[in-house]
Amino acid sequence: MIHYHGGPITPVRTAIGVWSRGHAFVSFARPDQIALAAEVSQTFAVDSGAFSSWTKGVNMDVVAYADWVQTWGRHPGFDWCLIPDVIDGDEKENDSLISRWCASVSERVSVPVWHMHESIARLQRLTEDWPRVALGSSGRYASVGSEAWWGRMRDAMDAVCDADGRPRTKLHGLRMLNSEVFTRLPLSSADSTNLAQNHSTVSLQYGLTDGTGAAVLQSRIESKQSASAWNRGASGFSMFEAIETANL
Repeated sequence: MIHYHGGPITPVRTAIGVWSRGHAFVSFARPDQIALAAEVSQTFAVDSGAFSSWTKGVNMDVVAYADWVQTWGRHPGFDWCLIPDVIDGDEKENDSLISRWCASVSERVSVPVWHMHESIARLQRLTEDWPRVALGSSGRYASVGSEAWWGRMRDAMDAVCDADGRPRTKLHGLRMLNSEVFTRLPLSSADSTNLAQNHSTVSLQYGLTDGTGAAVLQSRIESKQSASAWNRGASGFSMFEAIETANL
């Protein structure tokens, strides 16, 4: 799987070290390091910033985001972009956003989001129509790794995986770059800002330089891979266990 590390990562020399060894995930809500990520990362993907807008209670500028994607989408390291979405919106709203988005940005590089509070039927439809679908934690399933979250994720995986446990399309886990999560799911990729938020803490804890702490955390995350297939008897882990493991 591809491990996308979200930014911004500070200081800049640490961001250069992390992204030059791997893949970057840049949000339109914090686009200040997009040029750096594009220059040094192996590949990069971009996020609409809808989650950040949702947490702040503001509306995102879809037109400006589309212009930004069209600009950076020409870079050879560009992988794909998330289609703008309404985190707690209904299915009609998000389907409408997809239609409007695809009128100006190529479907080839665009990835729709299925929110876990939405119907399983919508997830099945998206996985039938798109080469990659992003899974977003929302509503009562907003806490990645919680008991309710795992229950819903089991329903989702049962619906989109074949008899051998293989997903019918590529799946991306939003905020799921945690080994206690992604090693139990057949994801093609996942992202999080865990490294950006915690590398300084790791450095202080073990008496390392900032760049070395980031390298240690990156290595521990990327040394593990997603499950090759969905285990229908899989059980979940608590969010606290997952966070503790990821931050070691």
